[in-house]
Amino acid sequence: MAVVGPASRRASTRPVDARARWQLTAVGVLLVLAAAAWAFTGSRMADMDAGPGTDPGALGFYVVSWVAMMAAMMLPSVAPMVATYVGIQRARRRRGMHAPAGASACFVGGYLLTWTVAGLAAYGLFDAGSSLLGDELAWDRTGRWVAAAVLLGAALYELTPLKGACLTRCRGPLAFVLEAWRDGRTGALRMGALHGAWCVGCCWALMAALFALGVMSVAWMLVIALLIAVEKMAPWRRAATTVVTVALVALAAGVAIDPKRVPGLTVPTDGAPMDAPMDAPMMG
Repeated sequence: MAVVGPASRRASTRPVDARARWQLTAVGVLLVLAAAAWAFTGSRMADMDAGPGTDPGALGFYVVSWVAMMAAMMLPSVAPMVATYVGIQRARRRRGMHAPAGASACFVGGYLLTWTVAGLAAYGLFDAGSSLLGDELAWDRTGRWVAAAVLLGAALYELTPLKGACLTRCRGPLAFVLEAWRDGRTGALRMGALHGAWCVGCCWALMAALFALGVMSVAWMLVIALLIAVEKMAPWRRAATTVVTVALVALAAGVAIDPKRVPGLTVPTDGAPMDAPMDAPMMG
């Protein structure tokens, strides 16, 4: 039987160590970008109405804000997927296979591109609803009940097979990357966009809940981002889904029964529409 000496052991572990360093570097870069996005979002949302159903404003302002929000909220939870992609890219490069520089950035870009499309769809739905219903969405009319219904709907979606299928893709980085692999930067962009589509399928109801609670509220952004991270990264999937479902049901009940007692919720004044202008003063 051959004896493996210290030099051989060092040679065999060196590629693994190098790959792990690249993966840790990728995660660190994503966390730094997320922190910068949080800071940018916080400055952009300063002095804006943080209540439910806030008017998202002009399209250009909304798109920039939405992309920053998605980077802040989603990059930490997508880090395991990106780290897996980077690890496979490093392994391919070590074997002399095609692995172009910048492919990881294309993967993240494709992911954010899908969320941008989803944000535009949300903007269109919100604008259409405001145009059709107008003052009917005032908080003291149907607004309060619409917000509660959205939160309850998000809780019910947690229990659907579609949610489970999308969450499975989000929680299985290696399986997704191997199944969806495409070579090159364009392939990385497509892979990122595809993963973004699964992520939208997993998290769209939670984003709808954010609109119901206050899409311009940094505090509620943090809450929703935490729920998303728990679902995607907690080791006990069923327990994580239960926690998120219970939290959404509790919020729905709080908004329906006594919204002023919901911690952190900016309750619109009586008669104010849910889509009050964003430059209106924040109301307690």
